[in-house]
Amino acid sequence: MKDATPQTIYLKDYQVPEYLIEKTELVFELNEEDCKVSSRLHIRRNPNSQSKQSDLFLHGGSELDLQQVAIDGVVLASDRYQRSEEGLVIKQVVDTAVVEIDLLIKPHLNTTMMGLYKSRTLYCTQCEAEGFRNITFYLDRPDVMSEFITKIIADKTLFPVLLSNGNAVEQGDLNDGRHFATWHDPFKKPAYLFALVAGDLSVVEDSFTTCSNREILLQIFVEEKDLNKCDHAMLSLKNSMGWDEQTYGREYDLNRFMIVAVDDFNMGAMENKGLNIFNTSAVLANPKTTTDAAFQRVEAIVAHEYFHNWSGNRVTCRDWFQLSLKEGFTVYRDSQFSADMNSPVVKRIEDVGYLRTHQFAEDAGPMSHPVQPDAYMEINNFYTLTVYEKGAEVVGMIHSLLGDEKFRQGSDLYFSRHDGQAVTIEEFVGAMEEVSGLDLQQFRRWYKQSGTPVVDVTSNYDPKAKTYSLTFEQSCPATPGQSQKKPFVIPIKFGLVGVDGQDLPLNTQGDQSMVFSLYETRQTLVFENIQQPPVPSLLRGFSAPIRLNYDYSSNELAHLMANDSDGFNRWDAGQKLSLKVLNQLIEDAIAERELVMDQQLITVLSDVLSNQSLDPAMVNLMLQLPSEAQLHEQAEIIQVQAIHRAREFARQSIASALQAQLVSTHQRLTETQAYAPQAEQIGRRALRNCSLGYLMNIEGVGSELAWQQFNDASNMTDKAAALSALVNCETAQDYAAKALKIFEQDYVDETLAMNLWLQVQATCKLTNGLNRVKALMEHSAFNINNPNKARSLLGAFCSANPINFHSKDGSGYGFLQQQIIALNALNPQVAARLVTPLTRWKKLPEPNRQLMRDALQQIANHKGLVKDVQEIVTKSL
Repeated sequence: MKDATPQTIYLKDYQVPEYLIEKTELVFELNEEDCKVSSRLHIRRNPNSQSKQSDLFLHGGSELDLQQVAIDGVVLASDRYQRSEEGLVIKQVVDTAVVEIDLLIKPHLNTTMMGLYKSRTLYCTQCEAEGFRNITFYLDRPDVMSEFITKIIADKTLFPVLLSNGNAVEQGDLNDGRHFATWHDPFKKPAYLFALVAGDLSVVEDSFTTCSNREILLQIFVEEKDLNKCDHAMLSLKNSMGWDEQTYGREYDLNRFMIVAVDDFNMGAMENKGLNIFNTSAVLANPKTTTDAAFQRVEAIVAHEYFHNWSGNRVTCRDWFQLSLKEGFTVYRDSQFSADMNSPVVKRIEDVGYLRTHQFAEDAGPMSHPVQPDAYMEINNFYTLTVYEKGAEVVGMIHSLLGDEKFRQGSDLYFSRHDGQAVTIEEFVGAMEEVSGLDLQQFRRWYKQSGTPVVDVTSNYDPKAKTYSLTFEQSCPATPGQSQKKPFVIPIKFGLVGVDGQDLPLNTQGDQSMVFSLYETRQTLVFENIQQPPVPSLLRGFSAPIRLNYDYSSNELAHLMANDSDGFNRWDAGQKLSLKVLNQLIEDAIAERELVMDQQLITVLSDVLSNQSLDPAMVNLMLQLPSEAQLHEQAEIIQVQAIHRAREFARQSIASALQAQLVSTHQRLTETQAYAPQAEQIGRRALRNCSLGYLMNIEGVGSELAWQQFNDASNMTDKAAALSALVNCETAQDYAAKALKIFEQDYVDETLAMNLWLQVQATCKLTNGLNRVKALMEHSAFNINNPNKARSLLGAFCSANPINFHSKDGSGYGFLQQQIIALNALNPQVAARLVTPLTRWKKLPEPNRQLMRDALQQIANHKGLVKDVQEIVTKSL
């Protein structure tokens, strides 16, 4: 492999394509050793291009074995075209022509899982972002949209199911034991939305009647052994279709909607038009093998990919700098859907917890970039939390500023005006601006400026004038390439909580909650007729993706925990109080002082636990201390051992003080009903397992309860929670060994359950973690070529087991470096994702800082580094 020499691509250099492809006709002849791909591209010169260039450039990878090129039926001599590492140049092409290309590819050797590849016995594709160029020579850019007709020919015994985008138009047998199927997608799409699947698959079918009374065939294709794991995905699909009609007025357009489950897949799922290809982990679900969290993930991903039919497919992005146009908007849509299907407050808390822990860290790291980047080396590296999750928050802020009615009008205008087009973020924001009459010029900085804004708030109460003021001051730290930031428009939803726990009126209309738009560097609000100093409830519902600082006392936070009418802020007050306590314990641990637990936190957690009027899901979330990852993110210097010791001490103290309540809660919430992945049951199971987690700190109590729960559990949620509790408990290792063996025996043929088995052991906080992971790499359940398994073992250890990964001898870093180099040649996308834990080296103390940097440098020095990895490593160093 040659050393990668990645070139930076800039948004400012965008030019419209010189040629367009009106229609694409493809024929795939699938064989064991190779695949013949024949393409007929009906091209025409783009009238919007100023170029008079007569040469046609088509993207294509170096692994394409070109056989023949013809134009309008005339085979070209070899001097009429030229190969390069990036593609094919055909010389002297007229304004309108049919370009015909025959070539061979070897899908069974494609370990990158981009383009056409084999997942065990199944042929499948992944073309986003630039995988189609690994299939054939093409204008592989999102602003070239074409009608597709695809014919697939294969052995009927080995590949009885032949699928592609659109509607099936013809199928039949051939006289050599082979058969064919032809598919037609009448809706123009870019090549990244192309899909093909061929294999021996079974199918679960259902139907959905649209709002215009059209009957849509719904199909989920899986291996026969997985037929009993499709019901939840099918229900989620039907719920998504109905919700999108009702909420956004979006009706499905083709005659059928297909999902295929694939075990070897780099992503969660892909929204290919009419033929969604899913990672098995994102579609298969059964109570015996699937946790509640995985059930909810399936629901969310099915919805996300379905919603892309409009926000991504019918209206797509002009170029990859507009990626958040489809992904940010669609993440926002799927989060709305999940909130409506379950608990809105719980969903918001989960989303914000993830954002604060992971996206805020991305904003503060070497790969920090705006929601709309202005440059990239490798586009696969920009499928990030900033583009997706922060992009969704930006859409949510637009919704907040416009209100429900105008936001719906804006989305309707956007879809109707740009149906069938490849557009930019500007068109989306412009539609919102047009219907609302708002000037969103300053708001656009959310798309252009990187980093997490910081808002510092101070208050002042004047007892004589009976006025209360809040002063807001915003800033944003410097990020790579952006040292100076201009003020954002920040919608801050807030209320004032009185001494009696009630919300105070904020104006003469009696509003008890309002949204304030902070658009200057510093602004002050004054409230009149305030009889006593209130406690401000700031950033309700997390109305903007910012860090908000206000100097709350512990008593004020306890007051908000008990009384705030905003469910999110009740939880957040508890998190802030916990952070106060943990930060003091961390300071004491660093200074080697005796650790003493704050009794106020124990008291408020006891009150929460005893309040049976609260939703169990909320109680569970309020009992959760900030994770070690969250503590790492908010620390200037990550003192790994001190953070771990402080948090473990706090958990032990809470367990000791609340033992009786925790045991009572665990017993009270034992489920007697048949399993259902519904919000009420999920909340009860979550609180029960949270209680068990705390009780593992009580010797002789927790281990017995966990062992009993492991053996009695009727669902994977309770079984996996008990298994994890035992594995992480020093005094329960006899039970843990037995439980791991039983689990392995019971689920040896269930791939996703065995991935969970690997993950539980990879994240075990007990000593000797690296050796456990190395031993598991030799286990038959692990295969580094499978992305799910690499994430379950390698990714989980390096990202979610800090106390073992950050050993002072640097062995964890050296181990990760070796795995990244091994994956570099096999699967660049997975390798690049694994680099992330090493990019935080500047936040670590010595000797870890230098040891981690050395590991990065070793990767940088590797000959043949792919550009996916090289870009992240170079920027990190």
